[in-house]
Amino acid sequence: MERTLFEEDHELFRDLAREYNEREIAPGYAGWEADHMMPRRIWKAAGEQGLLGLAVPEEFGGAGMPDYRYRVVLDEEFARSNHLAVALAFHLQDDLVLPHLLAYGSDDLKERWLPQMVSGDKVTSVAWSEPEAGSDLRGVRTKAVRTPDGDWLLNGQKTFIGNGISGDAALVLARTDGSTGRGSGDSFSLFMVEKTDGYTTGRQLDKMGVKASDTAELFFDDVLVPAGNLVGLEGQGLKYASEQLPQGRLAIAVASSAVARAVYEATRQYTRDRAAFGLRVADFQNSRFVLADILTEVEVTEAYVDSAVLAFNAGTLDAVSAAKAKLWASERVKSITDRCLQLHGGYGYIMEYPVAQAFLAARLLTIFGGTSEIMRDVIGRSIAA
Repeated sequence: MERTLFEEDHELFRDLAREYNEREIAPGYAGWEADHMMPRRIWKAAGEQGLLGLAVPEEFGGAGMPDYRYRVVLDEEFARSNHLAVALAFHLQDDLVLPHLLAYGSDDLKERWLPQMVSGDKVTSVAWSEPEAGSDLRGVRTKAVRTPDGDWLLNGQKTFIGNGISGDAALVLARTDGSTGRGSGDSFSLFMVEKTDGYTTGRQLDKMGVKASDTAELFFDDVLVPAGNLVGLEGQGLKYASEQLPQGRLAIAVASSAVARAVYEATRQYTRDRAAFGLRVADFQNSRFVLADILTEVEVTEAYVDSAVLAFNAGTLDAVSAAKAKLWASERVKSITDRCLQLHGGYGYIMEYPVAQAFLAARLLTIFGGTSEIMRDVIGRSIAA
């Protein structure tokens, strides 16, 4: 089926994204995966190429391009190149941190952070999850207490934090009402917390896949956070997080769709090149049936996610619709990568083959940004309401 999502400007942007992947990422990516860390220079290079903070207004150094189709192009090129860890690292900043600063940050916060995030001079992370509170944000225990001078003292622990080691700061969700137990709707606030005294990173977590994107624990021990680093209003952290959920979950749906297409194309080519029992793998009826099912699912997923992208651009993508898109696309790519790996036979189990890396990366997508079970609950509650 012919896609109608993109226009000429998006394809011109694709050329930039493709060149960036080929020049800046491809030569060193395998080594970064082995080292579990990517160099900071790739952020600077992306900034110079105009690939970061696309939605940031020009007054803060950005391109002023809130059209989410450009982000779709970027994810598709990362997936096509199999540079999935870079896609994840960029997503954490562009789809999770930036929307909160753009929507709720003071002029001072925007002036201090946005230009440096757009240029790649500053790398940020999202520090919400905790050891005892994954998807349950009301269970967050990290707390921030006012000082006599009006600043904040931050104490607590976070885990599963992407860009946690390589980043310069984190968007932290912390309890600010002094309560214990599960918090209420106004118990939490958001802060931009820079690495300073008392802000330490724990061990780097050894993930199954996308290893070049570092993931770590963070510890806050009496970290002094200036009053001006409060994002928006005190007590509105959960509200803000809820309001920005559609973009974060749309991003995961987009990445899922892009990976599904890329792994299908790679598998299709592999089955046409690989011979077994005197025939190409693609000549066996089972292979053709499996590929037929996969291609149909890929195209259905693209159409569904494309419609969600257009709804986001129009300002009509709500939390339930975003949950549906994430649920569908992430579950499909999990299944698709599994079947594609099977068609590769023994080579599918070898990490130098893109299908093996995609299989491991796809397994994250049904968990990250809210598990599939959380998505089903969000959708189910809307049905029962």
